[in-house]
Amino acid sequence: MTFHLSLNSIYFFVALLILARADFYDDLGISRKATLKEIKKAYRSKSLEFHPDKNKAEGAADKFGEISRAYEVLSDEEKRQIYDERGEEGLKRHEDGGGGFGGGGGFDDIFSHFGFGGRQRQDDGVQRTPSVEIPLRLTLQQMYEGVELEVDYVRQTLCMNWEMCMKTSKECQGPGVKVKMQQIAPGFVQQVQQRDNNCVARGKMWKPNCRDCPKGKTQPETISLSVEVTPGMRAGERVSFESVADEKPGMEAGDLHFVILQVDVNPVLFTRDGDRLYKTMEIPLVDALVGFKRTLEHLDGHKFTIQVDKVTECDHVMRVPGKGMPRRSGRGFGDLYLTFEIDFPEELSAEQKAGINKILRGDVKDEL
Repeated sequence: MTFHLSLNSIYFFVALLILARADFYDDLGISRKATLKEIKKAYRSKSLEFHPDKNKAEGAADKFGEISRAYEVLSDEEKRQIYDERGEEGLKRHEDGGGGFGGGGGFDDIFSHFGFGGRQRQDDGVQRTPSVEIPLRLTLQQMYEGVELEVDYVRQTLCMNWEMCMKTSKECQGPGVKVKMQQIAPGFVQQVQQRDNNCVARGKMWKPNCRDCPKGKTQPETISLSVEVTPGMRAGERVSFESVADEKPGMEAGDLHFVILQVDVNPVLFTRDGDRLYKTMEIPLVDALVGFKRTLEHLDGHKFTIQVDKVTECDHVMRVPGKGMPRRSGRGFGDLYLTFEIDFPEELSAEQKAGINKILRGDVKDEL
């Protein structure tokens, strides 16, 4: 038996699949622009409400599971980004290491799978205010352990009644752009583009001295952000917050990026290259010859022991597995590389020279 599906039928079928997906934001009762602090607050509230130990109602345990899954995804920056772009199915394929309809998400992947070709995501054409980058100064210890910082950020937000201060203007062609027709000669007219900050959108102009916004288009607002640095993050990486930069009429707010900058109190303790750590150790000559054991303290304060039983050459490098930086994937640690420098004595007594000769050469010379 052969079934023939029309294109409209396939669109309807796919739409039902996507609509049937759970929405993690709805599970926590938050907006898609919620900050990490808001996500954590919502999770605490919801988890207490539906915890099986406290809520014996039918379906409470299932709801608690959905809330926990939503928090697991939305509190993880990488998983949240994948979920926002590809939906729950795209996230599952990512967690499973691929498969399904491929690496994209939504209609594009599904139609491509049915042979209709994919549609690339295009710029939505919306004008945004400039994004902001702020250096986030962290020590290597903080990048090793991970840290959550509470930050107050001051931005410009729109006046509450800003829409009441708009008027129609055909000359406004967009935010800050005004176009006028100028006659340059009899029968000749030229379009002239000018900068005009009162133009806030295409066809819209700001009313000067508007009573509904006596302080102007925007006013300062202080917002609290939780900047979460996960263990193993590197210098140059970003912790981003979407649409929290300055607001302007007719434009969407840009993004705020905290850019990690490593600043060490004691830079000679460890140096870093990716997931690897490096340290230089000075050992006395006797240890280089007969072997040694050392207890070292790591960045987070835990102690570990190394042991060398062979002769150590100058500038010898020893690899200590699993004692480097945490891997960003959360799967284990990189390695630590120790470089040994040998501290030679400035001078030896005649007796010491004789003893060394006897041990290393097997005889004793009368004169050294």
